[in-house]
This record gives sequence, structure tokens and C-alpha cells, in this order.
Amino acid sequence: MNEIFCLNILTSEPADAYHAKADRFMSSHQLLDFMKCPWLHRKKSVGLIKDADSTSYLVGRAAHVRILEGREAYEAEFALGGPINEKTGKPFGAGTKVFAEWAEAQGKPVLSQEQVELVEQMAAGVGMNDEAVALLLFGRAEGVVRAEYCGTPCQIRIDWLHPHRGIVDFKTCDDLTWFEADARRYGYHRQMAFYRAVLTQAIGNTSADCAERGDAAGAPVPVHLIAVEKKEPFRCGVWRVSDETLSQAQRENEAAIRRLLACRESGEWPTGFEEIRVLDVP
Repeated sequence: MNEIFCLNILTSEPADAYHAKADRFMSSHQLLDFMKCPWLHRKKSVGLIKDADSTSYLVGRAAHVRILEGREAYEAEFALGGPINEKTGKPFGAGTKVFAEWAEAQGKPVLSQEQVELVEQMAAGVGMNDEAVALLLFGRAEGVVRAEYCGTPCQIRIDWLHPHRGIVDFKTCDDLTWFEADARRYGYHRQMAFYRAVLTQAIGNTSADCAERGDAAGAPVPVHLIAVEKKEPFRCGVWRVSDETLSQAQRENEAAIRRLLACRESGEWPTGFEEIRVLDVP
């Protein structure tokens, strides 16, 4: 079966190397920060605000690697479990001095035994959803694409690109019941619209490298979200993001990029709360 989306357009790059280029290429997270607050975007871009590495982020990143890249990559990137207590035959707790000393010596992120078990539970949850399994059966994980979009260099790191079903983004959540509300709250549709637009731009720029580019050029790239819970019962769901939602989000993204370029030109970065607002509570 011929590929509709040419996987050769993706380049492999470690996460640290990708994020190190944030000063030269705009990402979806930078754009979302700007849409939330231009002054927040500016302070992050000049290094006045650093993104904190939370425990939740660590487990989410570990789940990404375990589920999308496989066990070998997972065990290479993370130190798992910790030292074993000879008296009990079980790993030392994450709060013990022995565990802290072991973690410091690893030279890479560490997961406690409880976190390892949590990641495995999430992987099992994904494995129980046939649609999620089908999406992740073929494709490539963590591929990087760079292209000029709306007059500015941009970059994306796609969780998964399926050769026929397009972009697949993997999310972890507390409760799948509220995932659609979370998607709106965190702007997942805008993030995916940015991914799709940059990927489409890159496909157009490298048409000679993709033999099947003629099949994909006239059709919008499909976008799917896979979400799995971080607690019992570790339910997993799959969503197709509608073309209408992505088109509207793309228009909002492009308007925001124009405002961002204007802020760069003027050197003015508003908070968005400069004027008096009306609070009307019924």
C-alpha cells in the first residue's frame, strides 16, 4: 500500500536538541503562550521564566517514550525502579536517602517503582483500545519538521505520523470524561492546527522527495488525539479532530502570528489586561 504522507519528510532529533533551537524556530507552545499573554511569551523567550520540570511532566514524558518509541528507547532514556532493599526484596522508596544517592548517580531521569508501574498501566490502557492500537501500528514517532510559516521559521515534533491517517498526538489526562473540556482549555486544537499547517508547508516544499505527494497535496492532513488516564481504570480514548475545528484554529493561529510579528517590530508586549473590564455576575 502506497504512503499518502511521506515519512521521509521527518528528521530524527533528540528532544533536548529540538528544544535548544527554540530561539530560532517558533513552536506551537510558544504560540499558545503568546495567545494567552504576549508578555508571558516575551519573558519566556528571553529566559526570565523557565518551564518547571514537574513529576507529572516526567511521568507523561516517560509514557510517551514507552508507548510510542518502545521499551528499548524507554529503558535507554530513563533509569527505572531504583536500588533493591536486601531485607525486603523490594525497591527503596523514592523518599529515602539510598534512592536519592542512586538517582544522583544515574546521569539521566529516574522513575521510582511506583512511577514505572504507573507508566505500564497507561501502556496497558492504550493496548486495550483497538483504535489506538491501529493508529500506532504503522508510522514514525517523534519526527521533527521545520518550515517557514506565515513569514516566520517554525518547528514541530510530531508524536506520531501515520502514513495514511496523518498526525497522531498522544496525551495523558486525569479523567477521560473531561478530556474534551481539557482539550479546549489547553488549546489542543490550536496546537494540532499549527502542526498540520507546518507539516503541509513542509510537504509543499519537498514535493520532489515524496512520490505520493500528488495524492496528499489536495487533501487536508487528518489529525487524531489519543488520550489515556493517569489513574484507574486507565481508560484510553481516540478523537479525530474535525477539519472545521482545525481550519478555524488555523485562522486564529495565523492572526496571532501576525500580532506576534507586530510585537517584535514595535517591541511592545502587552499583558492583555491593560484596559478596565466589566464584571457582570448574574
